[in-house]
Amino acid sequence: MPNFRLNDDLRNRLYILGMVSALLVIWEVATRTKFINTFYASQPTVIASDFYHFVTSGDILPHLLTTLQEALFGLFFGTIAGIICGVALGKTKRLADLFEPIITALYGIPKLALAPIFILWFGLGMESKIFLSALLVFYLVFFSTYSGIRNINPDIIATVQLMGANRHQIFFKVTLPSCVPWVLTGIRGGIGASLIGAIVGEYMGASAGLGWMIQYATTTYQIERVMSCILALLLIGLVLNKGLRMCEKRLLRWRPDNF
Repeated sequence: MPNFRLNDDLRNRLYILGMVSALLVIWEVATRTKFINTFYASQPTVIASDFYHFVTSGDILPHLLTTLQEALFGLFFGTIAGIICGVALGKTKRLADLFEPIITALYGIPKLALAPIFILWFGLGMESKIFLSALLVFYLVFFSTYSGIRNINPDIIATVQLMGANRHQIFFKVTLPSCVPWVLTGIRGGIGASLIGAIVGEYMGASAGLGWMIQYATTTYQIERVMSCILALLLIGLVLNKGLRMCEKRLLRWRPDNF
């Protein structure tokens, strides 16, 4: 008989699929036997049916596009600002001594408390949600980039200096490539943060978006619609993370785990 063995990646996927399937079966059985009240948790089959009609009817589209725009713009602006500030403070000790404690202190402020202020400043449109998303992303990307710059091996820089490299060559050939894994780690966390910022902003005030739909469905006791929106957010996060993973493989081709 042939020796059939699954690779680690496929095996992990099958484990995850098995655990999720088991959880859904337990959930379905628990609700059908009245062990769990469907008023609070609904049923997987009911949620699947609602999600199908939510998608096929096109009702999800305006809410999905609104939340996606807010999250993606927030991810973009927060990433750019985080990289610039992280590199600037990582390369300049004087700037780091001055601004790093301030940024760290501001990071401790609960962002939920800032959402009403942003709505007051920018109104109920997309701008307030984008700003909140960008702020959440900024901190994650900034701290990752800053740590990446500060943890570059000084022996590598000394070696390329002995080879005659100037400051610009060191920055673009050594510093930036060395901190790319750190930046990507920050962006990976920023994907979830951008969605959180968009949803929280929509909770505070909006007329469309998945966050608005979750709040509306909650007030009208449509738990299956709440779960459908959460499922949509889960799928968005998975797709964005998959896209980032593909970019990471291209940017970090030199790493052994990407061969």
